[in-house]
Amino acid sequence: EVQLVESGGGLVQAGGSLRLSCAASGFTSDDYAIGWFRQAPGKEREGISCIRSSDGSTYYAESVKGRFTISSDNAKSTVYLQMNSLKPGDTAVYYCTAGPMSVGGTCRSYYGLDYWGKGPLVTVSS
Repeated sequence: EVQLVESGGGLVQAGGSLRLSCAASGFTSDDYAIGWFRQAPGKEREGISCIRSSDGSTYYAESVKGRFTISSDNAKSTVYLQMNSLKPGDTAVYYCTAGPMSVGGTCRSYYGLDYWGKGPLVTVSS
């Protein structure tokens, strides 16, 4: 059974930084997509970033490109989301998500399909 355990949420002032971590376990393949969705109060869930475990290819939504960086430590089976230049509009619950890759395609097509963590809250104050 795949499990995703997030950590690192909290309160930060606008312009500050936070790093989220997601420890993954239970994958039977070494080729999977893993990343982050977020959901702000009263808004739809938004996929913001993912990384493919086998080759490190990444995806970023326009809303976070240039400010957020996703990375992975395969030895620790952990994915990180470094969030810089945070804005009040980044306030949301951030979910670590994952799914097995299929032949072809990018992580964006697969990371939100199967497994979800519980989601830490990130609050950015103005």
